[in-house]
Parts: sequence; structure tokens; C-alpha cells
Amino acid sequence: MDEEEIEKAVLAYLKKKGFKQTELAFHEEQQHNLKAATTPGGNSISSPTSNSDPEIARQILSFSSELENYPAQYHDGYGKLRSWAYSSLDLYKHELLRVLYPVFIHCFMDLVAKGHIQEARTFFNSFRDDHEMMHSRDLQKLEGVLSPSHLEEMEFAHSLRQSKISIKMCQYSHDLLLQYLHKTQSITMLGVINEHINFQVSPGQPSSISDDADVVTLLGSGQEAASLINQREIHWGLLEDSFEERLEKAGGLVPDTEKLDGEAKEAESEENKKRLQEGGKQGSSLKKLKKDKVAVATGRGSRAESSTVSAAPRVKPELTLPSIPAAVEQSILEDLRNRVQLSSACLPSVSFYTFINTHNGLNCASISHDGSLVAGGFSDSSLKIWDMAKLGQHVDNDLSPNSSVLGTDSGRRSYTLFQGHSGPIYSTSFCPFGDFVLSSSSDSTIRLWSTKLNANLVCYKGHNYPVWDVQFSPMGHYFASCSHDRTARIWTMDRIQPLRIMAGHLSDVDCLQWHANCNYIATGSSDKTVRLWDVQSGECVRIFIGHRSMILSLAMSPDGRYMASGDEDGTIMMWDLASGRCVTPLVGHTSCVWSLAFSGEGSLLASGSADCTVKLWDVTGSTKLLKTDENKHGSTNRLRSLKTLPTKCTPVYALQFSRRNLLFAAGVLSRNV
Repeated sequence: MDEEEIEKAVLAYLKKKGFKQTELAFHEEQQHNLKAATTPGGNSISSPTSNSDPEIARQILSFSSELENYPAQYHDGYGKLRSWAYSSLDLYKHELLRVLYPVFIHCFMDLVAKGHIQEARTFFNSFRDDHEMMHSRDLQKLEGVLSPSHLEEMEFAHSLRQSKISIKMCQYSHDLLLQYLHKTQSITMLGVINEHINFQVSPGQPSSISDDADVVTLLGSGQEAASLINQREIHWGLLEDSFEERLEKAGGLVPDTEKLDGEAKEAESEENKKRLQEGGKQGSSLKKLKKDKVAVATGRGSRAESSTVSAAPRVKPELTLPSIPAAVEQSILEDLRNRVQLSSACLPSVSFYTFINTHNGLNCASISHDGSLVAGGFSDSSLKIWDMAKLGQHVDNDLSPNSSVLGTDSGRRSYTLFQGHSGPIYSTSFCPFGDFVLSSSSDSTIRLWSTKLNANLVCYKGHNYPVWDVQFSPMGHYFASCSHDRTARIWTMDRIQPLRIMAGHLSDVDCLQWHANCNYIATGSSDKTVRLWDVQSGECVRIFIGHRSMILSLAMSPDGRYMASGDEDGTIMMWDLASGRCVTPLVGHTSCVWSLAFSGEGSLLASGSADCTVKLWDVTGSTKLLKTDENKHGSTNRLRSLKTLPTKCTPVYALQFSRRNLLFAAGVLSRNV
């Protein structure tokens, strides 16, 4: 064995590993050996290394060749694993394919961590197309990893390397995978899988392809922390002396028969007026009246289903809640008394507000609780509020300074213009009681506006980056915000500093929702998790793991027991707050779910999406089924989709059920959809 080859191999190894001091010492030893190699008489002296064991030399050289081919082992190993998974039997293929994405990202990060930057980029670009559809946001983040230090600095990459990913699969799929790895001696792939993946093996047949939504989750420190946190006790009931409780004490809801008679009389009087003015249009109105009668009649049997709110436990408020004016309280009780009871047999009427000619400037929309006002937040930092009662009417000349008029060919429309932000507005929220509106912006501020004075009242500063969402509490006065700075904050209208700061998400907090009893706030994040926070302590009391993309919308059931969350992929998940577990996934949308809303009694869930549809889901029937039939085969029961309401080409930005259970929706007409 050539001694020179051994020395080259040792030097290559030391250089590759970055052992500079050892490399210098080895160089000095070589120089010393060269000087002493020849005596003054010219006779060579044998160096100690010339008599080295040939087996040791062979091991060093073989290690050197392995070192040179180290990056290729990742590329070849993953390529063969990918080909094997895609060529597997269809019955097991979808379970085996789940392994590819975790192996892919960890192979890439391992190459980066060992300094093979160029090889890592080649590997990443070669196989990224396989995962672009399901994990595009993750790939965009990992694309920025260009050095080993980035793995430590980037929180997303750091959390991936510190945690394990849990994958569910059946016993036979698991055995097939291990048999392949041992048979092909894929030591590199086996090492990656052993270090970064935890398998939850179940007996029996593979799960269905449609159940893939919750089979890949983050484990390790993240999952352990979530399991520990989810053991905490929470009180999900309604507030003592809530409006529902007051209504029960006052005599309860108006019977459906009385509602029917009242609506019929009202409709008949309207018909008589219209007949005097327009003789030819009464046919269609009578037809609509008959439909309404049938709808109310079918709702008679739904009274038992709507008792979930009244049956919810009562809890004490942790916040000092504001007093509500008597006139407002009476108005709310009147609305609740006349609320239409919805069910799978009695679906809501829907009023859709469409923004036109926005020139791609509309970022968000919100609707007041009675549907009388619609707010839009725009990219030019303006907030505009439309009064639905004034649409189509001529506007008087004595407008307030902040009121503007838009002239159109078909008439004149008025809106109130609010200006004050210095960046695009990303969220707006109407106060449940009173004439106030909140807006949040990329300028990192939140502003409180008065719709009565048409003026800005307060500017709240506390976030350091754009504020993505802001929401009034169900009782007003308090509100919450969330931001790119990975925090959510609780505020009160009369203080310019936040009362609580809730930190814990690993990425942007994109949306939030108050609990019905005002004691908890849910936040959805780009880290694919939803967290529930205690308002009093500011601590996280639940972590919900299961989504595969960023969370864009949240909704709480009126009784406070369930929460729905919608993500960027179009998946909606229903969660049980008490256990912290996913009750059922809702699959049907093909694009981002931007808005969710429960009906007043909680029997229906409405979802609005970028796929230009509003979907109605049966909550009551599905949750009853889940309580009686406890998932015998490991598959998940799903909420039944009752109806899909398509728009022409209008992505749905906002949904809002009125207190009388009329569903309002808003979106912007888009020719690009």
C-alpha cells in the first residue's frame, strides 16, 4: 500500500472535518519525517509508517472514498426510496408516500449541516416538485437555508431538527418499509428515518387516502409539550347571566307557529302594497312566500337540536365585563327571541355583498352583527364603510367631511372614508354593541374608529410588525390582535397599552377568535398549529396539531365546546376544546378557507373560501354520530356537507350570522379566478 496515498487520505479527512490544528500538526510531522528520511551519507531511514498494518491502510482509503461519495449517498438513497414507494401496491402506496417528505427535508438539512451546500441545493431542486403542492410554504422557507448557521438561526428549521415527525401507518406498510431498507442496505436512509421519524403502527388494513390530513404531525419536544399542556383543565361553558339565560328566564323563544303567522301577515301586507304598485310581480313573491312557509314549518322539529346552547355549563367571567345599555340589551333579547332555528332541514337565507371595481385593492372585509354596515380595508391604507340602507339612494349635499360619493352609471353610492393608517389594512372588526370599528394595518398599529362621529378615536401601538388580525370580544370593550411578531395581545378600549401578551407560536400569528365566554382566545399560526390561551393568566392551555398548512380562519361554537379552523389548503378541522383532539376534518374546499361562522344555535357551520363557494355543514348530526359511534375502524367520521353555494367568480372574504340567523357574506368580484 502506497504510503503517500494514506497520507493524502488522512489530510483529506482532516480538511473535510475542519480539524485545522491537527492538519497543521500532521504537516509538521511530514516535514520532520522528510528531513530525517535521508542520513548525511544518503542512506534512507525507514519511517515508522512504512511498516503500518495493511488492513488499517485499507480502512483509511475506503473511508476516504466513502467521504468523497457522501453527498451522493443521500441523493441515490432518496431517489431509490422514492422510486420504490411510487411503484408499491396501490393499497399501501399512500401510506408509504408519507415517509418521503420528512426524509426529503432531513436529507437536505443533513447535507447543509455537514457543509455540502452545493450538493444540498442540487438535491433540493431535484426532488422539490414532488412536495410543492402540499408543502409549498415550508419549501419556500427551507430554500433560504444556505449555510449550517442558518439551521440554527431559522426557528422553523431548528424546530424540525430538534423534533420528530409522527407518521401513522398500518403494520404491513411498516414491515414493507423496514424490509426494503434492510434488503437494499440503505444505511443512510435508515439513519435519517430512525433519527427523525416516529411511526404510530396500527393493526389491520391501511387507512383511507381521504384520512391523510392528520396522519403526519410534529413530535418530539413539540408533541410532548402539547400533550402536557392539553391535560390542563379548561371551562368551556357560557357565562353566568348570559343573554341566552336571561331569555330563558324571560319566557324563552317565540314558538315557530307564532313566527310563521307573524311572517305570513307581514309578507301579506307587503304583497298588498306591491300589488297596488306593480301588478305583474306578485306571482314570484307568492312563490317565495310559500317557500318561506315550508322552510319555517320544517324547522319546527329542530327545537330539540338547538338546545345545545342552553344545556352548556355556566362559568364565571375572568375579565371585568362592561355594562350593556338597557335599550341594547332589549334589542338583543328581541333578536334572540325571534331567531330562526336552523337545522339540516331548514337552511339559512344568505345575503351576499359583492365589491366591484376594487382594482385588486381590497384586503379584508367585515360585516356588522345585523348586516347593516359593511367595512372594507384597502391596500391604499383607507378604511371604507358602507351603510346598506343607503345603497342606491341619492345622497344629500350636506355630507360630513369624511363622507365620499362614488358616481356610477346605474346610480349613486355613498360610503364613509376613514384615513389614518400609513400602510395596507389587513383586518377590520365591528363592536357587538356600540358604534365602533377596529382596523389593523401593516404599519403595526391598531386604530379605533367611531361610525357615529366618523373619526379616529385611538391609535394603539405595541406590535413591532404588521398586525394581521384584530377582533372585538363578544361583549365588546376588550379586543385582541395578532401579528407577524409571533404574538397575540389583549387590549381594552380605554388603554393604549396591551393588558396581556401571548407568545409561543413559532411563526406569524395569522388569525384569532374569542371564546363565547370571553375567558379564552384561540390563535392560528403559520406554524400550522392552533393555540388556546387563558385570558387571565396569558398562558397557553391547549395546542391543536393536525393542519398541514397555515391557519387562516377560526370560529367558536355558540356553546363554547367546539372550535373550527380553516387552512390554506382548504381543509377545515373541528376540535373539541375539552380534550384538545380533532373531532372531524371537513373536506370539500379546493382553496384557502378565509372565513368560518357558526349559526346562532350552533347546529350549522358556514365556510367561505377562495374557491368562490360558501359551504354549509351539519354540526349537530355529525357530533351526535361521533358520540354514539366511536370510530371502530380507525377512520374518521366527517361532518356532512349540506349545501354548496357557488358565486360566479367572487372569493368569499367574510361570513357573519346575524342574531336572527340570517347569513351575511362578502367578497370581491375577481376576473382572475
